[in-house]
Amino acid sequence: MDLRSRFTAELKTAMLAKDAATTGTLRMITAKLKDMDIAARPGPPLEEPAIIAMLRGMAKSRRESVELYRQGNREELAAKEEAEIKVIESFLPTQMDDAALAAAVAAAVAETGATSIKEMGKVMAVLKAKHAASLDMAKAGPAVKAALGG
Repeated sequence: MDLRSRFTAELKTAMLAKDAATTGTLRMITAKLKDMDIAARPGPPLEEPAIIAMLRGMAKSRRESVELYRQGNREELAAKEEAEIKVIESFLPTQMDDAALAAAVAAAVAETGATSIKEMGKVMAVLKAKHAASLDMAKAGPAVKAALGG
């Protein structure tokens, strides 16, 4: 089932269960998706990778909000944001663990033949091309840098 169908099905389930938090989050996701589809006009609607990137961005902004709410002693708002993160992340593909990340970085370094930090861009491009959905590029950067001795 594609992500758009999953959003609709999960929204119906949450509405029937009278789960206000999940319903609100799913409505927010579908509204953001609709906005991005409109912005992409006259072209086709967003593809799965773009939707995944959108969801990652939404989760990232909420993590930043949680940090700020905690600094401001607003635990109730932090808890609300964390609940939204949980719903958003349920639609994301599982992320690579540290061992898989290290293996992917080693394979990309070997494939590109990179030997110095100056070639980090080549390695990152290979990682993004092969593992974009399951790889957090923010974690990949430091791992590539370490592998290249930087």
